[in-house]
Amino acid sequence: MNFVQPIRDPDMIFEIKRHLKVQNERNYMLFVTGINSGLRISDILPLRVVDAKKPYFNIVEMKTNKKKRIDMTPQLQREFKKYIEGKEDHEYLFKSREGLNKPIGRSMAYKILRKAAEHVSLDDIGTHTLRKTFGYHLYKQTGDVALLQKILNHSDPAFTLRYIGIDQDAMNKAIKEFKI
Repeated sequence: MNFVQPIRDPDMIFEIKRHLKVQNERNYMLFVTGINSGLRISDILPLRVVDAKKPYFNIVEMKTNKKKRIDMTPQLQREFKKYIEGKEDHEYLFKSREGLNKPIGRSMAYKILRKAAEHVSLDDIGTHTLRKTFGYHLYKQTGDVALLQKILNHSDPAFTLRYIGIDQDAMNKAIKEFKI
């Protein structure tokens, strides 16, 4: 498995969103959901229209089997309100073109993100990039590693910082500023 990075640059996020919005609304919403929720892709893909009608997600995490309630950001609520208009409650939010009502698979989600990343010349991107991007920007806005650790369900704050690339940022900064 490749090591993926968060998308640190807000301009890159904007450009990816712009690109995806023009290409395909479903793909745009997949990206927006990931970077605004901190959910794993395995917890995003099974979401249905009915799940997007509340201001929060009630899920059972696939990885941990733990029940979790995640409030939606105001931006995500606005985006979903438009996106689910005219859709039935039982429909998957990120429907595959194959079958009547099936969600896209993990590999399709990966392909969507890789293609969007290529458009803006980003490397080290995968489905986990969405979760890491959420974590990175939440940490940058709050500076609260304990809160982020709890949201991401991590057991160690040092792991959380490594996970979102803060350690990498510090190393890069130190090397750039290094002088002999």
